[in-house]
Amino acid sequence: MKKYFVAIIGTILLSVSAFLHLYTNGFLLTFFVDLLLLMLLGYHAFVKKSLTWFILLGMGLGLLLGSGASQLSEITGMDVIGWCKNTKTFSDVFLRLIKSIIAPLLLSTLVVGIAGHANLKQVGRMGVKSIVYFELVTTLALVIGLVAINLTGAGRGTSLVPETDQISKAEKIIEQKQNHNFILDAFPENIAKSIADNQVLQVVIFSILLGMGLAMVQGDEKKKPLLAFMESLGEAMFKFTNIVMWLAPFAVFGAMAYAVSNMGIAVIGPLLKLVGTLYLALIALVLFVFLPIALLVKLPITKFFQAISEPVSIAFATASSEAALPKAMENLEKMGIPRKIVAFVLPTGYSFNLDGTTLYLSLASVFIAQASGLELSVAEQIEMCLLLMLTSKGVAGVRGASFLILVGTVSTLGLDPQKAFAILAVDALMDMGRTTINVVGNCLATYVVAKWEKEV
Repeated sequence: MKKYFVAIIGTILLSVSAFLHLYTNGFLLTFFVDLLLLMLLGYHAFVKKSLTWFILLGMGLGLLLGSGASQLSEITGMDVIGWCKNTKTFSDVFLRLIKSIIAPLLLSTLVVGIAGHANLKQVGRMGVKSIVYFELVTTLALVIGLVAINLTGAGRGTSLVPETDQISKAEKIIEQKQNHNFILDAFPENIAKSIADNQVLQVVIFSILLGMGLAMVQGDEKKKPLLAFMESLGEAMFKFTNIVMWLAPFAVFGAMAYAVSNMGIAVIGPLLKLVGTLYLALIALVLFVFLPIALLVKLPITKFFQAISEPVSIAFATASSEAALPKAMENLEKMGIPRKIVAFVLPTGYSFNLDGTTLYLSLASVFIAQASGLELSVAEQIEMCLLLMLTSKGVAGVRGASFLILVGTVSTLGLDPQKAFAILAVDALMDMGRTTINVVGNCLATYVVAKWEKEV
């Protein structure tokens, strides 16, 4: 009985909390019950000494503070909303530290993986297999997005009128747009600049070429010093990651408190169906695409879930795939996937395998068409899918790229691009879901390629 005490009390408190949220308007009582539930979660986290539970605790505290910010400000007379806005500093500090890890981690692990453990034919083989897999899954994601929005018809009868702040936010993103040639932008002209701009794909390509060059070097006396340095750098960066990850609960708390206090728990009415359709489509992608693939390659699902639980929870709360990358690499390697495959497939997928983002783009494009009174034919939707298959590649390399692609797609359909601006009201909420699926999809892709290479 003692073993299940926390679970039983937690279930009771959760049930009471759900009832109070649904059927009462008493803020203080509901807040108190939610706080008790989080205190129980905190106790469990300290007993287990599990980073995942601490991250969930941070997420819960951020959600509680952000959702009750306005009421707490009225009751206490303090500027709780202002505090919530300042909590974003926690997540910004964490993201900066994570970004400082990514380039040296990728550089060291890829160079060692290629020059020290892999042959050059295997690198080419992994590249081809990865691209084939990425293209197949992202195409299925696009199709699921189209099917979902056509079934729900979420945009029909919806009036998309962007507010002033949404228009200004959209205009800032569009102003920052630079001429983006994906093929050209994939190759670095200055590796220091690529690292400074956090261009993951450029760092990956540089690291692969450096690893191949080092593998061709004749004589151990010339090869070993750089290889040994890269091995030491890689190990040090994984230890660095472990230190930084203990800031993750604070980062998650800050990100959730800031997002919820600004956006509010209740989604703006006309866009509620869009958000619901997106999350249902993402669940369908997991059940009807990811799960069959996992069963096909005999993925140890429990072990896989344990490996990705931390990076996925971080990705959801911060809406940043990059924040999850170092820990995902470390945990997948612990799961038994060779470092050379993890270091190659996972970061490459950040540019070519954004399943959640591609699903969102197809779904949101048709939503805007429906809201504009335009019913796209099957042929027009297929044509739009083909366009998105090309334009969605490399979206991770450009700030606000998913929004820019959405605006471009809407314009191609002959619609007013300002219709897309209204979606920014709930974009943060949708970004959390699609970023989570991006991370899950890339972790699964890494296992699939490793299994394909018979190296699990």
